[in-house]
Amino acid sequence: MTPVPVTGLSVTGPGEPYRRGLPRPGDLLSAAAGAIPPSGLVLLAILSVQIGAGLAKDLFAQLPPSAVVFLRIAAGSLILGAFVRPRLRGLSRSDLAVGVAFGVTLGLMNLAFYEALSRLPMGIAVAIEFLGPLGVAVAASRRRLDLLWVVLAAAGIALLAPWSEASRVSWAGIGFAALAALCWAGYIVLSAATGRRFPGTTGLSFAMIVSLVLVAPVGLASGGAGLLDPELLLIGLGVGLLSSVIPYSIELEALRRMPKKVFGILMSLEPAAAALVGLVVLGEVLHLREWAAIGCVVVASVGATRSGRAS
Repeated sequence: MTPVPVTGLSVTGPGEPYRRGLPRPGDLLSAAAGAIPPSGLVLLAILSVQIGAGLAKDLFAQLPPSAVVFLRIAAGSLILGAFVRPRLRGLSRSDLAVGVAFGVTLGLMNLAFYEALSRLPMGIAVAIEFLGPLGVAVAASRRRLDLLWVVLAAAGIALLAPWSEASRVSWAGIGFAALAALCWAGYIVLSAATGRRFPGTTGLSFAMIVSLVLVAPVGLASGGAGLLDPELLLIGLGVGLLSSVIPYSIELEALRRMPKKVFGILMSLEPAAAALVGLVVLGEVLHLREWAAIGCVVVASVGATRSGRAS
């Protein structure tokens, strides 16, 4: 499947499904999802993603972030490989180069985000990472109004910056989240290019293999014997399902039944959802200033999506 054109934050495809790096493994959830309003499906997908992130962060007490990333991508590659095998016959060197760049970006994005997640509350990490698709959405527009959303998002990040030594937000965490945002922006662009060059979902399958090869050395080295623990392996599989397979299937069902711009607006709520899940699942209590910063990013995302070009 090639990327689905979606306006606003998604730009070339539903941001989360392509960020997670998994195609839909059939219509497992379609029958159950049919009874739920499409807006409810999007919210369920967002909740699934953030619960998956919460489980991943909880694993950091037993495994380093790079090892958890390896578990997630390995699980995703196995599930993906059961449905799609990459086809390289007939592809040019430039086609393969794009696929490799796509996979490297995917791997770096996940590594950077999980490193940020280990240093920042979930809501803050996701809010900063969301600057990636926001930047792509604004760059694709020619409206002066979009400058307002850039300023608003910048104000939110300024509120999060650790200007005092007492701040619990670290510059290292912000740096990793910013790198994840940059990779997400590149991922959106490369997902479209890969979709044009590779048949069906084979480009995504190829990128997942490249990503797994990239993260395996650091993940295996950092995880060590802990990666052989059956309980941790099972949780890692759960992270992959909650962060990839389940929400991707739900989001595709929602996209069939609602305007793409509405989908993009609802997806803009993700930083707020991450903060709420962090509060409930991990006990991460945010300060009023941090909630205000997340609110700035959410409003900027909604604004950029609403003013984006129709697809």
